[in-house]
Amino acid sequence: MQYFIALVSGLIFGLGLLVSGLANPSKVLAFLDLAGAWDPSLALVMAAAIAVAIVPFSIARRRPCAFVTGQPMNLPKQRQIDRPLVLGALIFGAGWGVAGFCPGPAIVLAASGAPLAILFLVAMLIGMWAAGRVRG
Repeated sequence: MQYFIALVSGLIFGLGLLVSGLANPSKVLAFLDLAGAWDPSLALVMAAAIAVAIVPFSIARRRPCAFVTGQPMNLPKQRQIDRPLVLGALIFGAGWGVAGFCPGPAIVLAASGAPLAILFLVAMLIGMWAAGRVRG
């Protein structure tokens, strides 16, 4: 049952990325280009996503296990901002700004056979492997 829920959730998430424009690298780059032809539409998408997620996350924080599957809730407990978090955020942001992809949209586009998305995912996986080796 949990795999079915994961599959359906992933499909809904991917569809949302496509409909919202977050899977379109040129739209993402236009959103990030504050000094040029800035496209603020993705800010509305992000604000709507936050608004929709606030209630379920606040409920999930108080529950010991998931409602449907009964699996334990493994939400992060650490709330401190440390060096690895800041460096990871900087690398993530730089990659997003250069490529116009972040992991979710890249997976959606790679599934359609987009060569740049596939290249991005390969580079991302290599980076994740390298980061794991550096951290030990």
